[in-house]
Amino acid sequence: MDEAAAQAPTSAPGSVPAIVVMGVAGCGKSAVGIGLAAALGVTFIEGDRLHPPENVARMASGEPLTDQLREGWLDAIGERIAESVGSGQGVVAACSALKRSYRDRLSGFCPEIVFLYLEIDPATASQRVGNRKGHFMPASLVDSQFAILELPAADERASTFDATRPVGELVAAAVRLIRRS
Repeated sequence: MDEAAAQAPTSAPGSVPAIVVMGVAGCGKSAVGIGLAAALGVTFIEGDRLHPPENVARMASGEPLTDQLREGWLDAIGERIAESVGSGQGVVAACSALKRSYRDRLSGFCPEIVFLYLEIDPATASQRVGNRKGHFMPASLVDSQFAILELPAADERASTFDATRPVGELVAAAVRLIRRS
């Protein structure tokens, strides 16, 4: 779905909401999140950096994380988002947020979170992850992410973007969406 079909988030006029750029590995969460945070002049949180070492080791060895293993990581991201919002700063976080329950958990820290879902097909995601250098996530885990992915529902504060578009286009589309809300 392109920006025109995306649901505009609702927030107070002139305010910058807390934003989570979400999707499977390889969809471009970090690149879009960094660009969006820079364009909006807000804090960026790299969710991958908040994984505990044990989770990183599991994923690096090809073991998918369970819901239970993700809880502390989601809480760490949620706490960082809440700290930024609580201090009056806008924030963009990169976090897979693959399941509704994960998004609900993050929203428990900040009910105004807006999710920007970067939609991508499994082959493109696997290719991108396979081409990354220096990242702990192996391409072998991409299928496990698609297996648990729950697309954002109509009642969630979420918009969907085609992750095969260039990063600059995605950032510009997201900025337009956020600024018109």
